[in-house]
Amino acid sequence: MKKKWFMAAVGLFLLYVFSIYIYLFHGADTSIPDALNGTSVDPKTFMDGETLEDSEAYSKIRNFFFFISTPLEWLFYGIVLVTGLSKRLDRWGRMSWKRQFVQTGAYVFWLSLLLFVVFLPLSYVRYKISLSYGISTQAFSSWMKDNLIEFWVDYAMTAVVVMVLYWLIRKSPKRWWLFGWLLSIPFTVFVMFIQPVVIDPLYNDFYPLQNKELEEKILALADKADIPADHVYEVNMSEKTNALNAYVTGVGSNSRIVLWDTTLNSLDDDEILFIMAHEMAHYVEKHIYIGIAGYLLLTLVGLWLTDKWMKRAIRKRGDLYQLESKQEIASLPLFLLITSILLFAANPITNYVSRVQETRADEYALKMTDNPDAAITSFQKLSESGLSQMNPPYLVKLFRNSHPSMLERIQLVKQYEKNHH
Repeated sequence: MKKKWFMAAVGLFLLYVFSIYIYLFHGADTSIPDALNGTSVDPKTFMDGETLEDSEAYSKIRNFFFFISTPLEWLFYGIVLVTGLSKRLDRWGRMSWKRQFVQTGAYVFWLSLLLFVVFLPLSYVRYKISLSYGISTQAFSSWMKDNLIEFWVDYAMTAVVVMVLYWLIRKSPKRWWLFGWLLSIPFTVFVMFIQPVVIDPLYNDFYPLQNKELEEKILALADKADIPADHVYEVNMSEKTNALNAYVTGVGSNSRIVLWDTTLNSLDDDEILFIMAHEMAHYVEKHIYIGIAGYLLLTLVGLWLTDKWMKRAIRKRGDLYQLESKQEIASLPLFLLITSILLFAANPITNYVSRVQETRADEYALKMTDNPDAAITSFQKLSESGLSQMNPPYLVKLFRNSHPSMLERIQLVKQYEKNHH
């Protein structure tokens, strides 16, 4: 039974990998419409031939890794369950420690470490590819340090969440998902609150924008938008990447508008002001809070579905998974497998909402700055620096892209220019 399951699971995974490869590298059309050739949307007008080839090749490779990574994680959890490794980790924890919460913490640590070790080679391959295409500039020691920090941060948060959830599952097998969701509300807000001041600085150095003349322009823009802001933050990313980025993070008094130093080095003031106006739109239109509300709604539905799915899976396949009930910590890989599947299935919904918000932020920035030329050149530079496709494949837009394609964003600018100039 186990061998049959293993052969079927691996066979399905390899078939999926082959299908995704064919779709991304040979089936998907990423060309722009003929009517747009020679316009500002056409990458040939702002990328040289080599950069254009690299953008297509790198985007395909990056998208390929995205689509195979999550199903590979599902396969990992399935193997941990079916081989009995999860049961052995549970038994080892109970033999080594008396307190149940320590047993749970130990189990989460060993499962997290195993996942980290198994996926580290894949992460390294992605890192080397990024280096070869000139996206990453990060030294191996720095890259490894970031991975280790991420491991410990993820472990700490996962351990806390798992300890609480499994305590609830044991205390209230029928309503644990509801109580878990209620507790997730303050936990989510707390993590969002500490993210800019506790977690993010573990990876990079943040400091107020050094270009005071530019900061004055940005703060004047913030004042125009009725945004209380004293500082714009700059983060040292040039030691790690050549890509450009800016974002809004945190909630309440810890909210921050952050610019990568690569963005400051590559864009002129007008382009940066457009990007800043875009980020301010997220603050003005409460997109972070809408995002939190949406995340909590999906969490409620997800936990309820996970409860139903776990009970059904253990009832029908308990012998295969070597599980007797969802209360035992050995069921955690099944829990993580189900939640990962649900999160992946929810990607089209969450990405669609995000794209709508990003479009509204672009519209806001255009009205605020009234500088369509700066908007277009900033989008072009973002595409060139990140080697991103102007018109990515449909499945990439659906499952991966939280922003509209650069083709769509530039077309939005051209439409604004047509209506207002």
